[in-house]
Order: sequence, then structure tokens, then C-alpha cells
Amino acid sequence: MTDNTIRLTQTVKAAGCAAKLAPGVLDKALCGLDLPVDPNLLVGLERADDAGVYRVSDDLALVQTVDFFPPMVDDPYSFGQIAAANALSDVYAMGGTPKTAMNIVAFPAKTMDIMILRTIIEGGLDKLREAGVVLVGGHTVDDNELKYGLAVTGYIHPKRILTKKNLHSGDRLILTKPLGTGIVATAIKAGLADHGLIDRVTLAMTTLNRVAAMTMERFSVHACTDITGFGFLGHLAEMVVDSGHGVRVYAQNVPVYHEALEWAAMGLIPAGAYTNREFRDVFVNFSADISQSIQDLFFDPQTSGGLLIAVASDEAESLVAALKAQGVECAAIVGEVIDEPVDKIIVE
Repeated sequence: MTDNTIRLTQTVKAAGCAAKLAPGVLDKALCGLDLPVDPNLLVGLERADDAGVYRVSDDLALVQTVDFFPPMVDDPYSFGQIAAANALSDVYAMGGTPKTAMNIVAFPAKTMDIMILRTIIEGGLDKLREAGVVLVGGHTVDDNELKYGLAVTGYIHPKRILTKKNLHSGDRLILTKPLGTGIVATAIKAGLADHGLIDRVTLAMTTLNRVAAMTMERFSVHACTDITGFGFLGHLAEMVVDSGHGVRVYAQNVPVYHEALEWAAMGLIPAGAYTNREFRDVFVNFSADISQSIQDLFFDPQTSGGLLIAVASDEAESLVAALKAQGVECAAIVGEVIDEPVDKIIVE
């Protein structure tokens, strides 16, 4: 481990890992505000979704998103890759193609070697190149806590937008990455994770959702989201609540990091998991045989998680096979859309 890596780790431990605002907090902050209105704004703040969408013409719309956070791994280059992959993911989840990006950086210039920042940005640039995205600028501030991310703009046809709120009865739900990165990140900071697990989880978090997004274009996908800070059940609840449908989750089919499950059983749970559960628990019914550790894992906040795809039932197996053929090895059918109970997630 280099001196730079040690300093980066110490910064994370001292500052703690920032999480998204608790679900509902932003809604309260925006409640009653007079927001600008534009008929070309196709997806905006009126509903929770992964990105905003603005129509430019009859066959072109812009997809816009932003995301940034402090490090959750020791290596600066890997952190840059993860942050970039995470920011790009929102555009993929909407069915769009990312094209431009801007860096967002908070950096403790007085206490940290500038080469750390250079290495982080290099990691991010490599992911942008892989995605076919160009960096057009950014903004940097001096801050006591290191943070990095991107504002990303992509494009999409206005009639091909994938939102969270379009579940169809009988749809199957497909998840493309394992759960447990929040718990693993907590274990990394506690010095409990071995190098093999760190490498596996880092690879997953740095893997773009680009291949999964391109693959699902050939199928009857009705809705999509990516699994990030609100956890698997938190983001699934965003799809289910007020949809007119319910969802049944097949717990045994959900891909997870088994080490994370073991740590969950020991009580090594990030604070964000408790917050996620507190906000969404009312919409979730667990069968009696679902362990507490599985429940905690399903609310675990993720970083650069997989896509959760709602696809027509008769195409679900074919989509999973196509994803696996393209290297998305963890893709699995993890649930189905049901008519009743409405607005409820049944985990069994």
C-alpha cells in the first residue's frame, strides 16, 4: 500500500462515508417551492427517477444526472473508476446513451498530495473513454473531505425513455449485480475484508452498466432503475409505490456477496441501511423464513450497483441468457410484478 493510499484511507475513516440524504428529506425541502415549468421537461422533480429528461426535438431528448461521494475503497484510481461508473449508470437506467461529463471535486489541498487527485481523475477518465463519453469541464473546491463525481449528459429518443413507474402485471424483475457493497465498504474501512474480496467487489463497482443497457434494448423492457444508495428494496419501492401493482421477490434468487451476508449477521451494518429500512419498511412484507441478515442486506446502500429491469414475462429467460452471454454473469430473475397486494413488496 502506497503512502497516497494510506492517506486516502485515513481521510475516509476520519470523515466517515457520506450517504445520500434520507429518503423523503429532499421532498420536504422542495415542498411548496415554485419550480420552473416547461412542456419539454419530460422527466423532472415531479417524480423520483434516476435522471431528468428534456426534449430538444421530436426525436431527441437530453438525459441529465449528477452524483458524487467520498471514497469507499483504498485505491485512488479505483475510486475514480467507481465514481464515474456510478454517475454514468443513471443515464443507462433511463435507456439513454451518455455523451458528455463534467468533474465535481472537493479536495483537501492543504493536507493531501495533489497526485492523489490526479490519480482519481485518471480513473474516472478511463471509464469515460470506455463509455465513449467526453469530459468537457468541471468544478473544484477546497474541502476538508475528499469527494469526487460527475455531472453527465446523454441523449435518448423521447418515446424510448425508461422510467421507474411503468410496471406491467406479470413482468419479471432482473438484477444484474450482486448486493452487499455497502456492508463490504464498511468492512474495508474496519480492516476486515481480504484482498480477494476487495478485488471482486471493486471490479463489480467499476463495471459499467453499459453492456446490460445495450442488451436490454432488444427486449420488451417496461421499466428500469439502478440500485444505489437507497438499497435494493428502497429503489424497488420507488418502482412499486403508486404503480397500481405489487411485487413478489424471490429472496433465494437475489445475487449477493456471501461475505456481506456473514458480516450482516454479525451486525456490521452501515447506518444508511437502517435509514433506508425506516423509510420503506411499511411497504415491505417479509415471510417468516427470511433472516434478519437477508433483510438488512436488501436495504444495504449500494455504490455503482446493477440495473433492476422489468421485462415481459415471456422474454425474461431470454434476456438473462443474453446478459450472461455478454458477460453479465450475475444476472438473475429476482421477482415478478403481481396485481395484489397493491403498493407492497412481498419477500419470500
